[in-house]
Amino acid sequence: MTTDDPFHWRAGVLYAEDVSCEQLAQRFGTPLYVYSRAALESAYRAFDEAFAELPHRVCFAVKANSNLAVLQTLARAGSGFDIVSGGELARVLAAGGDPAGIVFSGVGKAREEMAAALDAGIGCFNIESVAELDLLDRTARDKGMSAPVALRVNPDVDPKTHPYIATGLAQSKFGIAIADAPALYAEAMQRPGLQVVGLACHIGSQLLDLDPFEDALDRLLELAGQLQAQGVPLAHLDIGGGLGVRYGDELPPSPAAYAARLKPKLAATGLAVHLEPGRAIAANAGLLLTRVHYLKASSARNFAIVDAAMNDLLRPALYDAWQEIVAVHPHNGEDEQLLYDIVGPVCESGDFLGKQRPLALRADDLLAVRGAGAYGFVMASNYNTRPRPAEVLVDGGNEHLARARETLEDLMRGEQLLPEAGNG
Repeated sequence: MTTDDPFHWRAGVLYAEDVSCEQLAQRFGTPLYVYSRAALESAYRAFDEAFAELPHRVCFAVKANSNLAVLQTLARAGSGFDIVSGGELARVLAAGGDPAGIVFSGVGKAREEMAAALDAGIGCFNIESVAELDLLDRTARDKGMSAPVALRVNPDVDPKTHPYIATGLAQSKFGIAIADAPALYAEAMQRPGLQVVGLACHIGSQLLDLDPFEDALDRLLELAGQLQAQGVPLAHLDIGGGLGVRYGDELPPSPAAYAARLKPKLAATGLAVHLEPGRAIAANAGLLLTRVHYLKASSARNFAIVDAAMNDLLRPALYDAWQEIVAVHPHNGEDEQLLYDIVGPVCESGDFLGKQRPLALRADDLLAVRGAGAYGFVMASNYNTRPRPAEVLVDGGNEHLARARETLEDLMRGEQLLPEAGNG
């Protein structure tokens, strides 16, 4: 951990900014997501300052963390937002986000979602298919409006990441084949319900190498030149997101290094630049606190059974993702360190947060899963009828309950029992 890490040690106890994680667990219970306001703002500024020499807009990818307090923090810092649903649109607007700074991505936009985004006055729709282009044109014309659009092209670049989060390959469901783009732009310019404003691509998530970004940009710039030669009025290039973060021993490029690699080519275009980081802003601004219920030894493994599970943090079960797990108050050599599988109560063999972790543990110990600020709560479910965790935003020495823990009543709200037999 670095000295500027918002999650740091004081007198042998893990703190979130100026609040003890033990204090947070005692007050709000566990499992508990904890976010740092300072870390969110710092990560956003790193991108904003890295591209300061160019006209640009940093649009936080809401899918990474959609908590209203998190979105409000970023909106106040000046962030735009990348959304993929009508629900995310509603969240950004409720959090005070500027509609003009919203870009609507995603392959399955419904007519009602398009209409809501048009009414809100969002900055751009990133279009991902011919059928979507047609529906948006009809939706906008029905409202007497013109929708600002960019086509998200698929540059067929290998992002060198997990296949589940690679989005720029030819076999991906995302985007339009780059070879098809000129004809589709020509068609879009003839549609009265559409206004062409940009060109977009996004090749994947958790990228640790800058070469795929540059390869994708080269293909995007070549296409942009063709489009401008045929009279397409581009105002911006959307280079997507995907910059990776450090979960363990990874060495991801910094936002400054990322920008330095791409800026010379971007500056030559004279176009504004849009980018859509999510994980790189939120991941290391959050952690998940969980308490050890039981320690269980078998002939093959030692298990620490904790109160968080795959329904609370899905990444390890879904991607076999590795996230650091530390004791909030380590025993400092008092107990023997063993290799533990950190597992939850859910009835699935895939229910684990980490495997073979060297820890000295006792029942009731408090653990912290690092790097949980992105793709944590947003992917949580109620599997096994488990209420989702609370979320807390820490600001210096202050703690704000950003989302109350769900209750069993919350889980059953909206359900109805069958009528008595014979009563219809």
